[in-house]
Amino acid sequence: MKSSTIPSLRVTPEFRRDAESVLREGESLSAFVEESLRQHIERRRTQQEFITRGLAAREVAKSSGQYASKAEVMSSLRSILDEQRSKG
Repeated sequence: MKSSTIPSLRVTPEFRRDAESVLREGESLSAFVEESLRQHIERRRTQQEFITRGLAAREVAKSSGQYASKAEVMSSLRSILDEQRSKG
């Protein structure tokens, strides 16, 4: 597949210096920008999936009339967090 380019980005000299100041040894600014873009794309996808699941859950709750209380939700989240902490 033929590759394409991302539009160039105009930034202030200070912003470019800030970006260059966090580069790892041997890392190019282009590689940093590409990785940043990949991570942001993944974060946006994850956020959208989260919202989609939440909206679907809302519709299920509306149609069934069954809702979880705040206490039930918090207890479940605490259990998940405790389980993850014990693994680490």
